[in-house]
Amino acid sequence: MIVKDSFGKLPDGRETFLYTLSNESGTSAAVSDFGGTVVKLLVKDKNGRAVDVVCGFDSLDGYLNAGGYQGAIIGRVCNRIHNCKYTLNGVEYKLFANDGNNSAHGGEIGFNKRLWDVIKAEDSEEPTLVLRYVSPDMEENFPGTLTTCVTYTLTRNGALSIRYEAETDRDTIVNLTNHSYFNLSGCGEGTVKEQIMWIDSDKINEQDYELIPTGKFINVKGTAYDFNTPKAIGRDFDSEKSMEIQNGGYDNNYIINNYNGEIKLCATLTHPDNGIKMSVSTNQPCVQIYTSNMINENDIPFKGGKRQLKNCAVCFETQKMPDSINHPNFTNTVLKPGEKYDFTTVYSFETVS
Repeated sequence: MIVKDSFGKLPDGRETFLYTLSNESGTSAAVSDFGGTVVKLLVKDKNGRAVDVVCGFDSLDGYLNAGGYQGAIIGRVCNRIHNCKYTLNGVEYKLFANDGNNSAHGGEIGFNKRLWDVIKAEDSEEPTLVLRYVSPDMEENFPGTLTTCVTYTLTRNGALSIRYEAETDRDTIVNLTNHSYFNLSGCGEGTVKEQIMWIDSDKINEQDYELIPTGKFINVKGTAYDFNTPKAIGRDFDSEKSMEIQNGGYDNNYIINNYNGEIKLCATLTHPDNGIKMSVSTNQPCVQIYTSNMINENDIPFKGGKRQLKNCAVCFETQKMPDSINHPNFTNTVLKPGEKYDFTTVYSFETVS
């Protein structure tokens, strides 16, 4: 079923709502129409205890005022665009600088700060919520009116599926993702350093000190970035390989092995004690792994008044390569009239011993 609750009012007086999807799987997901934000994701551990595995806030205030893009849809273009500019069809476009010399996650007011229209909230064995946002031509200096629909489905086996669809009336660039912060211990319950991660990827984008791709790639085999064999996220933070890691954690784009455009398993996260295992499947070519390295520990507290901590969670941002528009050899982020942007990511859960 789907339960609709008030989630507070925006400064302009518009009301926001929280939609809780649940079924017999024992999993439930709460999504707000503000930013398309995943506010809660309750799953059962091996002892049957419900654990909220997504970090976030108790009220709308946190999502309005805190940093970090907690749980939200990111667009039009996720990740970073170098020097706040790009050229499309011979025209240079300038963007808002919100990440040093660069533009990140959609600009000054991205999709994470927009109130989305609810198109469908359907009760069924697999409850479904469909949100739509129409981004007008030249919003945040992206050309074209872009109509985006995001569909959240809680499957009968307790997976949360997020499908992103978009169409434009003019050539533009699009790269959408979700920015949920996962901690299988629960929101605000310590760090994820001991949680076990696996990533089906042999290479990452090389990046400079501003985390901007250089255009080259790094083979991860034998490096701190190699998760082809599952290992604790923080294993190499204090090892002889620690010098390879920027900013005290991971913030890197992994290129998924053997990409063919179909939905496939690309990463897993496992809690060694409570037995929760999350699997991430997508038909996107990449996944950005971010281990909350730059989180502001003095920012608005998480749910229940829990303090934000460095490395308190890990994000699996399925996407195309960052700054693709400025690199002809990268994945294509240009969307043209008559084409459809259509990608899905599925977060599924099980318990293991």
